[in-house]
Amino acid sequence: MQPTYLPWIGYFDLMDRADTFVFLDTVQFEKRSWQQRNRIKTSSGWQYLSVPVVKNFRQRIAGTRVNNTSPWAVKHWKSIRQCYQRARYWGEYSDSLEVVYSRPWDRLADLNAAIIDWIRSRLGIDVKVMWASKMTTTGKKVDLLIDICKQTGADTYLSPLGSADYIEKDNRFAGAGIELLYQSFDHPTYTQLYGDFVPYLSAIDLLFNEGPAGLEILRSGSGTRSSPA
Repeated sequence: MQPTYLPWIGYFDLMDRADTFVFLDTVQFEKRSWQQRNRIKTSSGWQYLSVPVVKNFRQRIAGTRVNNTSPWAVKHWKSIRQCYQRARYWGEYSDSLEVVYSRPWDRLADLNAAIIDWIRSRLGIDVKVMWASKMTTTGKKVDLLIDICKQTGADTYLSPLGSADYIEKDNRFAGAGIELLYQSFDHPTYTQLYGDFVPYLSAIDLLFNEGPAGLEILRSGSGTRSSPA
């Protein structure tokens, strides 16, 4: 999976089900994508938090730098504090997350990975994490995924269902001796601030509101399927 900013809980379902999780940071950066933004819940609905980046032509995620000419981290933390300071588990988690936002960040991938690791550890997910940029990978799309599986010794690849569109056009996992499974995730509901439940927010929404129950809630939506049909 690409190292995305403040990922939703389905991202952590993938981590929870895996023995090895690979940050796919060798693919192209896409502006205004989950790579640099995500959503939190406010008293008037959801809002995006977006990390500004230094723009270059056809840059990869691994080489994408944070644009620190504006105080984006201060603004993001202020928004998070305003939205969640009345949440039940704010006091338990806020100080350690504030430390992450207080550090200087140059690479977007490093920032995203630090936040992902913070959320993963608070949820209690134990998984081996690797970086595609630290491997000698070859190929694109399906070829790249199969190569990463072979380099990690994987006999099964768990894919988000949204990737089925391009995988099924050139599905050669079986020929490579690798079982392909697709994530099937039914978004669970849980306690939130500010009225009606809103799904697909950053996983910090689950943590601040439900605390130690977060992993059990996340797992209640988990499942797999062997085909996207």
